[in-house]
Amino acid sequence: MKEATGELNMTVVTVVAITAVAAFFYAFIWPGIRSSIQASTYCSMANCTGENNTDCTAVDEDGNEVWSGSCKSYFEKQNVQDGGGKEPS
Repeated sequence: MKEATGELNMTVVTVVAITAVAAFFYAFIWPGIRSSIQASTYCSMANCTGENNTDCTAVDEDGNEVWSGSCKSYFEKQNVQDGGGKEPS
């Protein structure tokens, strides 16, 4: 009977630990990931003005503004992925 109680206690500890990690992820990590994905999506279809793509606006099919913000980091990442804008030799 004591072994069964010990197994139950370990199961409870494991479930509580998994729940704590999931709650931390959902509360602190996920919002940053979600906003980064959203910004990348909108920046890929945005019309940007200003120096270094800092004033960008994304519109839907009907022409309604759905997002506005800076796409500077998005275009810097694109530039790095494309080889820094250099032509391949």
